[in-house]
Amino acid sequence: MSVTLNPLRQELGDFSSIVCFKAVVVGVEEALGEKAAAIALISAGRQRGKKLAADLGLVNGIETISLEDVTGKVSEVLGTGGTRLCIIDKIEQDGDVYKVYARETLCSAGESLGSNRKCTFTLGAIQGFLEAFLGKRLRGTHTKSVLLGDTHDVLEYSALT
Repeated sequence: MSVTLNPLRQELGDFSSIVCFKAVVVGVEEALGEKAAAIALISAGRQRGKKLAADLGLVNGIETISLEDVTGKVSEVLGTGGTRLCIIDKIEQDGDVYKVYARETLCSAGESLGSNRKCTFTLGAIQGFLEAFLGKRLRGTHTKSVLLGDTHDVLEYSALT
């Protein structure tokens, strides 16, 4: 049995407002609480990231493509040439930790300086992508924030044992 998908919107296309997305985030936080909302948003992001890696043919791709090349691909698809979730300037490996340097993240947009808002959906989307690409389960943390004066939102991922 095949499933027919509803096509993208004819006039509005596939993009929506940051204001609307942020309203969903705040509403979910109010309904579930901050911790449960973070779990839900990270999970939703992970699913999106895994699908993105699959769509690009980069599942378990570590043997065939360098981390530098995959950084370019994911940056393009999440950045100005794609969904505009964020701009990824760099992904680097430091031992067993992958550090992603992102800016203009959807999660930080419109937030007050000094806010403790974490990049939950963005963290999850990049985590899911890296998990699919690397072929291993990761734990992500948001370690630096543009809202606290840093140049990038730095998202770090380490392998779960």
